[in-house]
Amino acid sequence: MGMMQEFKEFAMRGNVVDMAVGIVIGGAFGKIVSSFVKDVLMPPIGLLLGGVDFSALKVTLRAATEQAEAVTLNYGVFIQTVVDFVIIAFAIFMVVKAMNRLKKKEEAAAPAAPPEPPAEVKLLTEIRDLLRRG
Repeated sequence: MGMMQEFKEFAMRGNVVDMAVGIVIGGAFGKIVSSFVKDVLMPPIGLLLGGVDFSALKVTLRAATEQAEAVTLNYGVFIQTVVDFVIIAFAIFMVVKAMNRLKKKEEAAAPAAPPEPPAEVKLLTEIRDLLRRG
């Protein structure tokens, strides 16, 4: 039972739950960006470059035979994946930058703790408190 309790405490920590939510949202965001790159961004770029479909760009290393499929090097898919990565990395950079800016504003707005009184003031306060009790 001790291991189950320890696992429950681990799984219910705020950081673990936050990380899980981030992973799920990140996965969904990745799919959205992949679709954006594949379906919205790359077709006009391909059109500007002479009607090139990037996903179809490949080099045939070995032609197909009756016994085996063709062996190809699909560099067009790689190009799309790199564009996906750049967009996702830039979006995450912008989110982190915005969060850091908000964090700095919160830190600046938080009032500083009052300075500790000098030793003489502490001593006089103690004497006053003793006289009141006395």
